[in-house]
Amino acid sequence: MSIRCPSTWTCLVLSLALAAGANAHAPSPHELYKHVASLKNDLARYQYLSGIVAEKDPATLQLAGQLLASVESELGLYDDAVRQFPFDNRDLPLPETLPRADAWRAEDALDTIATQARGRRIVMVNEAHHDAHTRELTLELLPRLRALGFTHFAAEALNENDAALMQRGYPLPASGSEYLREPLLGDIVREAIRLGFTVVAYDSDSADNAVREADQARHLYQRVFAKQPRARLFVHAGYAHIDKAAGRLGSIEPMAMQLRRLSGFEPLCIEQSQFRWVGYTYKADPYMQLVNDFDVRRPTVLVQRNGQQPWSSAPARYDISVILPPSGHWGRPHWLALDGQRRSRMVDTGICRHVLPCVVEAHYPSEPDDATPADRQTFLYDDRQAALYLRPGNYRLRAWDSHGRILGTRDLRISPP
Repeated sequence: MSIRCPSTWTCLVLSLALAAGANAHAPSPHELYKHVASLKNDLARYQYLSGIVAEKDPATLQLAGQLLASVESELGLYDDAVRQFPFDNRDLPLPETLPRADAWRAEDALDTIATQARGRRIVMVNEAHHDAHTRELTLELLPRLRALGFTHFAAEALNENDAALMQRGYPLPASGSEYLREPLLGDIVREAIRLGFTVVAYDSDSADNAVREADQARHLYQRVFAKQPRARLFVHAGYAHIDKAAGRLGSIEPMAMQLRRLSGFEPLCIEQSQFRWVGYTYKADPYMQLVNDFDVRRPTVLVQRNGQQPWSSAPARYDISVILPPSGHWGRPHWLALDGQRRSRMVDTGICRHVLPCVVEAHYPSEPDDATPADRQTFLYDDRQAALYLRPGNYRLRAWDSHGRILGTRDLRISPP
């Protein structure tokens, strides 16, 4: 069955829903999505989807759980989003097949990828859409790849409707899918524009997976290499789109595989949705085994001790496997500090006038309220505190409720360390 859909988020939702089906008592996938999309803001969506998930109806649990996890990430509830995802989709290898510390060494992913990118025309990094930690590495890679001569940056979340994006310098709701409401992804777009990348939208509006992979590859080729044959392209995509061989999408040829054929360039493909924290651990967990064996505290890759070849858990599909460190603690994860680039500032429910639930977000002073915030935190309980993570500079704090009513505002300055 093939359907047309207006955004990446919608395509993902409907493809999951069609696979899951629905019973007579639960809202159909189309009804559920239509209702969620009609709600006024992310907080209203969170409340509605939380109620659907609490009913534990098997016909809607997976779909509603997927939507809820994405909304939680967009609301700054990052650890909740990771725990909410309705299944562990990491497909980890057996513990006995993992690299051993006597044959491999740990290196900072940023340095190793930048080295491997020299001479490449295409670099692709993937993400797990509901886990914003998989966006940290892309943000850090932008200046390194720009310094190497990369000219174009493509993000799956963008669309072609916002012709003024590059001139304006920051994303608005019209810039792309719902994923762009998440602050780290918003900063990726800002940083790419600031560094002088040509920002490219490339996603397809088809929910047919085979059509979508082909569309994405064709759009990238036509919008980048067909126009500028000497271009160098950095792509931020979801999950298996970055694979150079079939497998994770069944028999469907992934986007990277098709773009390699269209362009004639061998892409450097980076997988980081697999070895990441998912909110729990269990005995002999392969991810935690690697974290402990190699003391993973930052995005990390493993390199052969007797050579320079990075490790990949599936070399035919992608070139490098990245290991992300655990969250650090419950609440707001440590990685939000971006290795010291952002400082924490505590806020509490006082700015919400103790009206709950409440969203507190920090905006750059030159940007409007509907721009993607610099950071955002949601309070579900009263008399709580939480940290906003912000770079040094001036900000406008804004607190609002599920009806969109402004509860409080405040100016904030983050001083340099």
